[in-house]
Amino acid sequence: MGTNNSGFSEAGLLRLRNTLERHVESKRIPGLVALVSRGGEAHVEAVGTMRHDGGAPMRRDTIFRMASVSKPVSMAATMVLLDECRMRLDDPVDEWLPELADRKVLKRPDGPLDETVPANRPITVRDLMTCTMGLGVDFDLMQSPIRTATFEATDYSIASGPAPHQDEWMRRLGELPLQYQPGERWQYDLASEVTGVLVSRIVGRPFEEFLRERVLDPLGMKDTAFHVPAEKIDRFPVQYGPDPVTGEFHVWDEAEGSRLNKPQEFQGAGGGLVSTVDDYHAYFRMLLCGGVHNGERILSRAAVELMTTNRLSPEMLAARSAMYGSVAHLVPGMGQHGGWGFGMAVRTFRSDYAPVGQFGWDGGTGTTAYADPENGLTGILFTQVGLSNQYSPRLIHDFWATLYQSIDD
Repeated sequence: MGTNNSGFSEAGLLRLRNTLERHVESKRIPGLVALVSRGGEAHVEAVGTMRHDGGAPMRRDTIFRMASVSKPVSMAATMVLLDECRMRLDDPVDEWLPELADRKVLKRPDGPLDETVPANRPITVRDLMTCTMGLGVDFDLMQSPIRTATFEATDYSIASGPAPHQDEWMRRLGELPLQYQPGERWQYDLASEVTGVLVSRIVGRPFEEFLRERVLDPLGMKDTAFHVPAEKIDRFPVQYGPDPVTGEFHVWDEAEGSRLNKPQEFQGAGGGLVSTVDDYHAYFRMLLCGGVHNGERILSRAAVELMTTNRLSPEMLAARSAMYGSVAHLVPGMGQHGGWGFGMAVRTFRSDYAPVGQFGWDGGTGTTAYADPENGLTGILFTQVGLSNQYSPRLIHDFWATLYQSIDD
């Protein structure tokens, strides 16, 4: 069979659909929406239903909780400020985030919270953008006192309840010591949230408002937001967190009555967005096109190159790879990219079907979105099944493996 105008073989796309259907037919994944494109021609598959016990079918315009796949899109707002010289990568953040001035650093990363030394230097904008501020999720040290304290102070996941206003959130964060010296080690998640507050403070208005004006609206990302309004609730599936042992579907967040039904006081740049496959396609295509969308420049080419190439030193890369290597059996393939840019992973070595240079990220709600400059390819797969067991990660792995086989030229 030949190629169609999407740059994939007909046989390959059929096999991709069969792979996705097999995961839904296994009764482990209620539904999914996938979009693949090369050269701008998108191919979409919507399979299964909005609930595990049936309900409305998945549709191309279904709105999903992005979780950490929020990070690449949120980061664009920060890049706009870099482009406009409203901040610089090596500026200390103290001017805008005084809560993070004069940090104390733990003597030992797993040690008691009161055994500290002064920080060697201030936290910089670059530290926040590369997740090297000295505090965050460290999969090697999940039982450490600082991890417990950080989680209690800053977590706003469904289980923890909604986050307070960003000023109160920053106040809590500012009471904690750092786990590492600024710029010393890559740690997950927390710095991404802080960048959202940084942007908000610099522009003097809510993060979402600035992101919408400078990124979402120009890209036509009309379904991307920090909440789902009432008129779109029928496009919003229930979110499941399957039991890690039995696989039973536990409802993590309902569609009706979700706290995402109303605007959020804290607009979490690291994980708070909802979106659709077409919105995310517009964003990743813009990155592949060097910052331009339909003839309009959103980001400078240099900013896109900075975001989508590795920003970590060899030492940080080695530590990041080792950290993810220790949990690789839990989530197959995820974190095994080597590099990290701004807001997303960047492949610096070939660990599976994807080539070096591919960039994007995965989300704990069962989402994945990457673009690949070498093949001009974008792949996006959204489910409503969180990564509490192997079902979503295996589906995501099989999606990518099958997608790369369907390139035919």
